[in-house]
Amino acid sequence: MAIGAFAAISAAMAVAAGAFGAHGASGPQEAEWLRTGGLYQLVHAVAALAIMAFARGPAIMLLAGAATFSITLYAMALGAPRWLGAVTPIGGGLLILGWLWAGWLYWRI
Repeated sequence: MAIGAFAAISAAMAVAAGAFGAHGASGPQEAEWLRTGGLYQLVHAVAALAIMAFARGPAIMLLAGAATFSITLYAMALGAPRWLGAVTPIGGGLLILGWLWAGWLYWRI
C-alpha cells in the first residue's frame, strides 16, 4: 500500500533529521528546526500508519502536512532561505485539517 510505504519512508526521514539535529547541525536554531520537524514528521507517520485502513484521506493529509511542515524546516536548517518559514504553517494547517477529518470519520461510526 502506497500510504504505508510513504509513512515508513517519512518515519525514516524523521529519525535521520533528529539524528542530524543532535550531532551535525551547524547551530542551535538549526538543531531546533531539525528536532521539531523530526518530531512532527515521526508522530504523523505513525498516526498515518495507524489510521490508514479506515481513514485513508486523513492519513494522506497527515502525511502531506507533515512533509510540508518538516521539509521546510529541514531546508532552512540546511541553509535554504528563511522565507520558507512562511510555508511551514501551511503544513501545520494540513495537519490540523487531517486530524479534524479523522475525528469526524471516527465520530460517524
